[in-house]
Amino acid sequence: MRDIVSCFSESSVSVSQSACTSYSSNACISPVLTPSVRNSVTSLYRTVLSSQKQLLITVRWLRIHAAGHSLTIEFGTDDPPPSFKLNTSPRLLRKKKGSKQVELPSPSPSGHPRIEVFWDLSNARFDGGPEPADNFYVVVVVDSEIALILGDITEEAALKRFKPETEATKFRLISRREDCSGSSVYSTRARFGPGSPAHDITIRFAGENERLKHPALVVYVDRRVAMQAKRLMWNFRGNQMIFIDGLLVDLMWDLHDWLFRPPGSGSAVFMFRTRSGLDSRLWLEENLLPAKEEVNNNNNNRAEFSLLIRARKEV
Repeated sequence: MRDIVSCFSESSVSVSQSACTSYSSNACISPVLTPSVRNSVTSLYRTVLSSQKQLLITVRWLRIHAAGHSLTIEFGTDDPPPSFKLNTSPRLLRKKKGSKQVELPSPSPSGHPRIEVFWDLSNARFDGGPEPADNFYVVVVVDSEIALILGDITEEAALKRFKPETEATKFRLISRREDCSGSSVYSTRARFGPGSPAHDITIRFAGENERLKHPALVVYVDRRVAMQAKRLMWNFRGNQMIFIDGLLVDLMWDLHDWLFRPPGSGSAVFMFRTRSGLDSRLWLEENLLPAKEEVNNNNNNRAEFSLLIRARKEV
């Protein structure tokens, strides 16, 4: 399933004008359809310290059935990278609020950067998903600089509470991966550009139990059809270009495992990736989105974002 988009030529890419930024009264998503549930969410952030050094921070939330949730934070590109792990279930770890120092190896003669993680998940509301919906915060401080702020706490409150020596650094979400299971309907929200609003995204595989001669794939953005793919027995892999907030977004899909493997034995893969220029290439990577080596080589000013969804249908 790796590098599947390389087999499609640029002539196969079309542009859809149907994506919009507001709700439509003509929405055609049935309210009786139950979306799949997220099992894990992995977000990759790039932060730039005052020294202009870049640090990659990977935040992974996992929903553990009948046991609670877990949080893992990894730093840098070492293999394996230094990490911080926290289980939020009372059965596994009762300390839902606290701080911890993490060692980050560095080839610099000045020594290791000092990393501290502060968290408060004592009142977090997870709303059935792997990551908290609200009432929480996670703050990462690197060498007395706030490198990442997640949750309800504001930058001003974080600066006052943790008293860093400098202002908060610049950090940005550059990729997000969501793994889900359940039905053939999936819903999520995503921002495709700095300062842009969050958009509702729904992916629906139509055909099962709907008396359709040929299955179809429909993608909605803010409850309007952004893309349709029919005759999926031939078009089980493909890509299309759509517009969201004035940005060119490559939408890629791979339904091979859903269509040609036994039920429950494989996952469909969907990817949304913004383009920063006409020379941007189409790609789809199953395991890591994007490769950290490629992120390090990219210009930090390029406002690229990618969303990878792996969806498994339960039998």
